[in-house]
Amino acid sequence: MSKSCNYVAVGGQALMEGIMMRGPKGTAMSCRLPDGTIETEMKEFTSVRKKYPVLNTPFIRGIISFVESMILGYRLLMESAEKTTEGIEAEESDSKLDKWLSDHFGPKMMAVIGTVASVLGIGLAFLLFFYLPTLTYSLLNEHVIKSIDLSDIHGFNFRPIIEGAIRIVIFVFYMWATSKMKDIKRVYMYHGAEHKTIFCFEHGHELTVENVLKEKRFHPRCGTSFIFVTILLSILISSVAAMLLPRSITETRWLWIIIKLLLLPLIMGIGFEFIQLAGKYPNRFTRLLSAPGLAMQRITTAEPDGPIAEVAIEAMKACLSGEAPPKEEKAECAECAEVAETAETVETEDETEDSPAEKCE
Repeated sequence: MSKSCNYVAVGGQALMEGIMMRGPKGTAMSCRLPDGTIETEMKEFTSVRKKYPVLNTPFIRGIISFVESMILGYRLLMESAEKTTEGIEAEESDSKLDKWLSDHFGPKMMAVIGTVASVLGIGLAFLLFFYLPTLTYSLLNEHVIKSIDLSDIHGFNFRPIIEGAIRIVIFVFYMWATSKMKDIKRVYMYHGAEHKTIFCFEHGHELTVENVLKEKRFHPRCGTSFIFVTILLSILISSVAAMLLPRSITETRWLWIIIKLLLLPLIMGIGFEFIQLAGKYPNRFTRLLSAPGLAMQRITTAEPDGPIAEVAIEAMKACLSGEAPPKEEKAECAECAEVAETAETVETEDETEDSPAEKCE
């Protein structure tokens, strides 16, 4: 198998106007602040897989890594949102809900909002990718195709395949819809910059804006690919489970959902190992299996510009060296500079101009 020329375990995540990179020397977060400067910070993070080696066992480390990435990624996403909106005045006055939250929770308001948002996000994911496909299949089987029992055709249970196809349609449509949102499109541009920067490093090139922008934005170790591979694996493993389990179980909606939830750690464990293999050993076989996930990245990534690439480069350098660079001096926009210059000129003229009393004297 052909091995990539400079493979080091480096991964990342796009944030709000920023990027998080995890490398051999630590975890770094770089953000483009409202004043135009780039702020880079090293974040304390130690995986439980280092503390408990048994959790680093193949097929177990996948689910652990996923949970850790979700927790760390969400925390840094909320932090980046605070940093990149700090000092920006709202165009409209605070709503009654905002004032109520601020009065009751004060500095902890963002933490409360983040907790509520995470709970709602988990609930939405369960509704869209577990309950809705199962419900849709049941309605389709009961009311649309009445003459054919889709759960048993020539002794084969097609339920997992149909539910999987529905899940893929929901996932693709959801990602496409979010890509049309202005703020999310910016996140997808940072996502593309993250991939390009990792490719630039893996290919052994100097980390410059010009070199980064030349790279591809579709990376086989991307989280999008992991989710897509997980969906495909769920179809295969659920089909095997449906053949082994009594038909009464697969026909009971909530019981079948519980079975799929119990299979999820195994599916994610296999998916994680495949994603790592595809990134470490790019060949025809891994490229073929990675193709659907790479195709999805046409939606979840966008071509970055130079300033966005600069943020990704800063995060990459920090996670490789273990040190964050000193904060840049405040960048002043052209409009602000013009206003300041005008004000200074007027002030100077006022100081040099004689007052009426002085003229009289």
